Amino acid sequence: MAALILLLNASPGHAVRIKDVADVQGVRQNQLVGYGLVVGLNGTGDGKKARFTIASVASMLEKMGVTIDPEDIQVDNVAAVMVTADLPPFSRLGSRIDVLVSSIGDSENLQGGTLLFSPLRAADGQVYAVAQGPVSTGGFSAEGAGGKVQKNFPTVGRVVGGALIEREIPNQFGQKEVLSLILHRPDFTTTSRVAKAINTALNDNLAQTPDPGTIHIKVPEGFQGNTVALVTLIEGLEVIPDAVAKVVINERTGTVVMGSEVRISTIAIAHGNLSIQIKESAEVSQPLPFAEGETVVVPETELSIQEGNSRLFLVDPGISIGELVKALNALGVSPRDLIAIFQSIKAAGALQAKLEII
Repeated sequence: MAALILLLNASPGHAVRIKDVADVQGVRQNQLVGYGLVVGLNGTGDGKKARFTIASVASMLEKMGVTIDPEDIQVDNVAAVMVTADLPPFSRLGSRIDVLVSSIGDSENLQGGTLLFSPLRAADGQVYAVAQGPVSTGGFSAEGAGGKVQKNFPTVGRVVGGALIEREIPNQFGQKEVLSLILHRPDFTTTSRVAKAINTALNDNLAQTPDPGTIHIKVPEGFQGNTVALVTLIEGLEVIPDAVAKVVINERTGTVVMGSEVRISTIAIAHGNLSIQIKESAEVSQPLPFAEGETVVVPETELSIQEGNSRLFLVDPGISIGELVKALNALGVSPRDLIAIFQSIKAAGALQAKLEII
């Protein structure tokens, strides 16, 4: 696979919305999880080894007034699954969300099954939603005596709009007196710029920065009880985010990603390639007719060596990444060689950036 070089050489003056670099504290999703049964499978359910599936079916039937010996239950058409979902912020009673079902037994395929009534609980142990409905796997699996064909993962499926919200998460967002913004990437400079942009827009010193990842905003009197309008105003403001100069190298794929703030001190670079090629072939040596001797195989080796003729390249102080890459490309440097060069530049103390190898 050919290596790929990505150069992030964005303009330093490029501004982004605050909405894209920070989140409002408390406005987030909550994870839900539950246990359920998928029925109606075409013989691809759990087998006798999944004792918990048999026990679940027996318990479900007993709650419905049907008493049966678990030894008499066949679960070929039933699969035990874990049901997971994300509860969006400000979700209301009666709204629906998608759920994901994943087999936890030895079921081979959930295609065509139906998820039965499954309560979904949050970390506090309370039931916030109930899931039920047909399962869509988005794939298939078919097999015969001599082969098998499978697309995607039929042991995982989705129930679109299958969970009905039964409990709301209490919040007093509209009555908040102080809002908090959390940066996706904490940075002293970016935090200061965000606070400055907010104070300028509100024409007051209402935004404070207690740490490099948080901005506290006091809700103005004109926005009391109308916090949504204030957040809308703040999210639309533009700032220029700052970032640490960094070079990220993936040695497995040969990928090099360089930020626009990376700078190189004065240094001279020379990089040469040595290519050694060895070809071996077998020749048969056979004696002349009526001559004494044996037929033998004689190996022949062809050896060729090529050495690259690279020039010495002088890097001026403060050169940008774009100029450096153009110069290295002119020398015919491959992505793999570029990785070795950057490691050597860092070792020489001339790379004014963090070097991260993943």
